[in-house]
Amino acid sequence: MAANLLHANDRTGEYPASYYAATATPLAPFPTLHGATTADVCIIGGGYTGLSAALHLAERGLSVVLLEAHRVGFGASGRNGGQVGSGQRQDQVWLEKVAGRDDAHRYWQLAEDAKALVRDLIARHAIPVTFHPGIVHACWTDTEVRELHLYGEKLHRDYGYSQLEPLDRAGIARIVGSPVYKGGEIDRGAGHLHPLNFALGLAAAAARAGARLYERSEVHHITHGAKPVVATGGGRVTCDHVILAANGYLGALEPKVAARVMPINNFMLATEPLGDRAAEVLSENVAACDTKFVVNYWRLSDDNRLLFGGGESYGYRFPDIVKTVSKPMLEVYPQLKGVKIDHAWGGTLAITLNRMPCFARVRPNVLSASGYSGHGVALATLAGKLLAEAVSSQSAGFDLMASLPQPRFPGGAAFRWPLLVLAMSWYSARDRIGF
Repeated sequence: MAANLLHANDRTGEYPASYYAATATPLAPFPTLHGATTADVCIIGGGYTGLSAALHLAERGLSVVLLEAHRVGFGASGRNGGQVGSGQRQDQVWLEKVAGRDDAHRYWQLAEDAKALVRDLIARHAIPVTFHPGIVHACWTDTEVRELHLYGEKLHRDYGYSQLEPLDRAGIARIVGSPVYKGGEIDRGAGHLHPLNFALGLAAAAARAGARLYERSEVHHITHGAKPVVATGGGRVTCDHVILAANGYLGALEPKVAARVMPINNFMLATEPLGDRAAEVLSENVAACDTKFVVNYWRLSDDNRLLFGGGESYGYRFPDIVKTVSKPMLEVYPQLKGVKIDHAWGGTLAITLNRMPCFARVRPNVLSASGYSGHGVALATLAGKLLAEAVSSQSAGFDLMASLPQPRFPGGAAFRWPLLVLAMSWYSARDRIGF
């Protein structure tokens, strides 16, 4: 690799200067790993996947060590658009064609379980976030509107999902305050939240359950075997099972996963508080995303700032974020020209060629889940639970997710970034909602 994404754009051990970091509920730092220790399970990565796995494993009575290179929630889990979307990353039509109708229904139910799990964890562990219902899907063309409404009818007819409300041009303009969209829908069964506070809440819950969390503990090497040894700069963990939960920051730790899961950067802005003008942006406290090839996604913060995401890059260094994101923001909301930008940040997520998460049993005692392709708040949280179940020999959900063939990105390390750009030429943005 030309650079290490863990360090290319961020200060070691620090959260990015995001709106989320500025408004997070404080959580005392966890220690750095020093010396040797043992555990039933060692988890690499302190985002939603790893934290959820740690919590669910600890609740099952297993000894757990989680290693995070920076701070828990440092990566995409603490920087994303906060949208808790419905369904899998691919739609049910695609899943029916690829997996058959019976398994397609199982994938749908897993996705419904994922949303329910997020809300249950918030309530059960008193996580200091509010789940706000509603995500608007906004279409730029009449054809997209027709297709979206037909798909909503299919979900109601074939899957019993009745939370979608179709919107015509006037209806969507009433909610999103912009004349640029031809129509769309609102999903009342989806929602949005403060993503970093959700991650921090998961970390606190996992620690209370007995998991040992270590920050500033970057993993450099894994020695595989009957008892894998996971090594950091200051210590090592000997364990029975390893869970890879580093997503876009996996680097070269596991080539089998890295060949199928590619990092990509995405960016967000937070405006100054809009006050009464907030109602001109969103008339309801719902999130929104659109059908642009490079998707726009947005919502209001609790103090009425516009949190707007858009723009992507495929290299290691971030571009001028304010310039990158302001352009699509003003295309949707020209009335915000001149508004002050208080925060601008980027982050690295991970995508797959088929846009479905990559669940893999890399070795008999090494499991991995990653590549949520911008649809990860709920699915990554569920992935942690499925990983915990699989470690405990209850792997039906994990095995279902792992059963979809996951193609490799072609080419070696020197060609991965340019090939990723080519792959993006067909990478549909209809339901990508940022990070």
